[in-house]
Amino acid sequence: MSKSKTKGGQGGKRRMSRRDREKRRALLLSILAGGALTGLSLAGYYPIMTYARAENRLRPPGAIDEHEFLASCIKCGQCVQVCPVEAIILGDFTDGFGNGAPYIIARDQACDFSCDATQCILACPTGALSHEIDKKEQVRMGLAVLTRPDTCLARKGLGFKGLARGENFKGKHRYIEVDRWNPILIADHPYDLELCDLCVRECPIKGAIKLEPMSDDPNDKRKTPVVTDKCVGCGMCEMICPVEPPCIEVIPRKKYGEA
Repeated sequence: MSKSKTKGGQGGKRRMSRRDREKRRALLLSILAGGALTGLSLAGYYPIMTYARAENRLRPPGAIDEHEFLASCIKCGQCVQVCPVEAIILGDFTDGFGNGAPYIIARDQACDFSCDATQCILACPTGALSHEIDKKEQVRMGLAVLTRPDTCLARKGLGFKGLARGENFKGKHRYIEVDRWNPILIADHPYDLELCDLCVRECPIKGAIKLEPMSDDPNDKRKTPVVTDKCVGCGMCEMICPVEPPCIEVIPRKKYGEA
């Protein structure tokens, strides 16, 4: 009796173990099947889920409304090829609907807004980039905003000496006093400034940004950058800012006077 019970008990345990394995197998198969179905169903919605990322991209000059831009842009890359400073790059799959659409990372390379006739607009075959975006205003990309005022050297009354972004920085700028036609490496252009004014000094749009005193004290060297309605959002101020992270940044599509 004891042996049969033992065998029966052991057999019972084995039977329970097989049932448990079968249940686990069935559960895993259902999870895998459910995951596959979910993945397939989400595939069509993935671009929508990543739209927010694309919408926050800084588009090249003359980009029409974002929805229309993504619908009009054929991802041909013509704007990339003609950009004199290679500022324009193309989005990848993480941009969803913006996959293959052109954008600019201003901190890495600002738009050379002083290039002749904004060549990217002229090269665009579909009108996704257009000079006619707003006949009442000039072509704009966004608006520069002093996002980290406490780190601004000018607001601290400090100067700057050396290379704005270090010797290994690959960004280029069209220094009018050096060569009107050919942009050069920022790493080849050292500075020696009593008061840092790089954002104002290198802005390609006259009057787009200025430095204003922070007090009425004539001995107070501190000044603060003030962005005006002439700003086009090219990102030069963001790229040239010598502090890390930059104290000033371009907000894509933001307009002057908006909260």
